[in-house]
Amino acid sequence: MTAAHLRRAVTPFVLATLAGLTVLAQSAQQNAADAERLIKALGLHAGSIVGEIGAGAGELTVAIAKVVGDDGRVFSNDLNKDRLKTIAAAAQKAGLGNITVVEGMEAATNLPDGCCDAIFMRDVYHHFRDPASMNASLLASLKPGGRLAIIDFEPPPGAESAAPEGRAANGHHGVMPATIERELKAAGFTIVSSDSLDSRLYLVVARRP
Repeated sequence: MTAAHLRRAVTPFVLATLAGLTVLAQSAQQNAADAERLIKALGLHAGSIVGEIGAGAGELTVAIAKVVGDDGRVFSNDLNKDRLKTIAAAAQKAGLGNITVVEGMEAATNLPDGCCDAIFMRDVYHHFRDPASMNASLLASLKPGGRLAIIDFEPPPGAESAAPEGRAANGHHGVMPATIERELKAAGFTIVSSDSLDSRLYLVVARRP
């Protein structure tokens, strides 16, 4: 089983942000690979201000916080209050003072307007029940020219749910990259790139004009 297949197998448990379930963490190798992809796709550097939506246990938050350094900041967002405590503990353990933990909302980032140079999420978008509202909030949270990166996976062939609330259901789990691109464009984003990573896994990058 490839890393991507393993990720898809555990994804129903990974996103505790919306379901309050026990989290199965990504492997260190998967986290390192995704962090590298995000740093490159978003052009992150020392001093960047970044947001993560649905941060889970905060592995990517910590990795990105080390890159942006003391002059940068990472807003780490999650709906699950226990996860927020886990993220805060991970930041403290890593000796990072540049992470701000933010309680998420189902249809809004809960981040300040125009706060971020970049925002990212992993295996989260297909859980949005109101993507139009969330995408509008994502756009508002970015600075002009700011980038959004979405790592997610396709549903089984031909099984994409027509309704957003069905995208996390058994047999339909996932969302097509073309659907994300269409919904982001409707919110005012410009699509920068859309790349396959491994089998059904992909990365969509968009920009606020």
